[in-house]
Amino acid sequence: MTTMKKDDRVRLIPVLPLFTLCLLTAPAFAQAPAEAEDGGNQRPEQAQAERNTQESAKEDAAGIFSLLPADVTTDHVLQTKAGPLAYTATAGTLSLRGQDGKVTAKIFYTAYGARDRAPGRPVTFAFNGGPGAASAYLHLGLVGPKILPFSGDNADGTQPVLKDNPESWLAFTDLVLIDPVGTGWSRAANEEAASRFFGVRQDAESLAKTITLYVQANDLLSAPKYLLGESYGGFRAAKVAIALKNSQNMIPSGIIMVSPLMEGRFLFGADDDPLAAALQLPSLGAAELERKGQFDAKNLADAESFAMGEYLTTLAGAEPQGERAKGFYGRIAQLTGVPADVAARTRGFVGNVYAKQAAGTGHIVSPYDAGIALPDAYPEAPYGRNDDPVLEGYTRAYGSAFAAYAREILGFRTDMTYTLLNEEINRKWEWNGGRGSENNRVTAGISTDLRDLFSVIPSFRLMVAHGYSDILTPYGMSRYVLNHLPADLVTDRASLKLYRGGHMFYTREDDRRAMFEDARAFYEGGKAGN
Repeated sequence: MTTMKKDDRVRLIPVLPLFTLCLLTAPAFAQAPAEAEDGGNQRPEQAQAERNTQESAKEDAAGIFSLLPADVTTDHVLQTKAGPLAYTATAGTLSLRGQDGKVTAKIFYTAYGARDRAPGRPVTFAFNGGPGAASAYLHLGLVGPKILPFSGDNADGTQPVLKDNPESWLAFTDLVLIDPVGTGWSRAANEEAASRFFGVRQDAESLAKTITLYVQANDLLSAPKYLLGESYGGFRAAKVAIALKNSQNMIPSGIIMVSPLMEGRFLFGADDDPLAAALQLPSLGAAELERKGQFDAKNLADAESFAMGEYLTTLAGAEPQGERAKGFYGRIAQLTGVPADVAARTRGFVGNVYAKQAAGTGHIVSPYDAGIALPDAYPEAPYGRNDDPVLEGYTRAYGSAFAAYAREILGFRTDMTYTLLNEEINRKWEWNGGRGSENNRVTAGISTDLRDLFSVIPSFRLMVAHGYSDILTPYGMSRYVLNHLPADLVTDRASLKLYRGGHMFYTREDDRRAMFEDARAFYEGGKAGN
């Protein structure tokens, strides 16, 4: 268990509980005459019984919210390469209300701010994706003052120990990490209320309102405001930026996207759409190089050229025959590791068979980081049945590690389960006005949102970060989207940064540090370029 340092002093901030008004009722006042009658000398068991009754009444009144404690603020010092950085941390909740004024949800957040905050210092609001993921991934993996390394005894997540993060983004921005409804410790008042948050538009509006509440409560209106989102969170960030501008009248300064979903037509169409398959192919090639121990970014130029040339035109045209087919499928096999006969059987669309076929018989790779091959738990199955070794494997340790950190270091103590990944939300998600529909997922996108943000906010900037071996949200898809935004809008304002590793490339120490430097340059206003 991590011990609290001398400078990690806990300071409780009084917050008026939701159930306060429930105490001002007749049953509460009825206790006074009884106490006066026996001179206040109640037996201990009687007094305890009454306290239990009162606590039960509070819990009944507040429901699930009764498990959420008051906000807590703690003082800390982080040792960085530039010297000690004094900061405050607040773990707490913000209340969202319906038209009737009643609380519909409480949003859990963790905020970090420099103790000596300089004028003009940015504040960044961060969230993960899923939909259904809590912010612990970005929190303990990339930006927070504590990180969870997956190395040594904890390479598989079985022995998690947090350590200080000298590359915390606190070096250049305050941070507010937000868990959307149904994730982390964020909860709706009831199931009916929760369902109203599970959709693209509803989610964006609720997070925009959450950000506004925090900005107003902490007098940060004049601070530059940035959004940071991972995976679906990158998609989410664009939608939240639009909602902030249009619904809350608050102008964001920029967005940082980590391994983002940008256009559903590419992400959900790689099994039969020639362009989507071509945009994915370089990541398949990068992962093959990683597995062979031969990765070099320069070696990917050939794969990228082939993908957008012969590969794309052949998939889009008539099926190749004879020697041409043999050469074409042999080239795919060389680049990806998928056997040539399998590539031929799938007509060159190898995305769906890659995990099972690329690493050889008896092994399987993860879409989240295809550069790593593991033994296949179901080698006899014709399709992949494994739990994902990244999403369902070592990264699950982020959840328990954050819960312990919040309790022991931040002083936020609750018996509520910390929900790192809520798969039920993912199944219920409403895409483009339709729930759970494949077509609605395919047509979801943010290209128009980005065009609008760049066009009406002259100082708006965007940084997109990807791992080469991520075949779930391949870097080629984001590059395509950025390259097809009008040059007059995005020149020197949008950048694509690439790193070794997969979807969560920041679990690699060197790449986490590399992104820290790129992010710092981005915040300092350095020239951006593709």
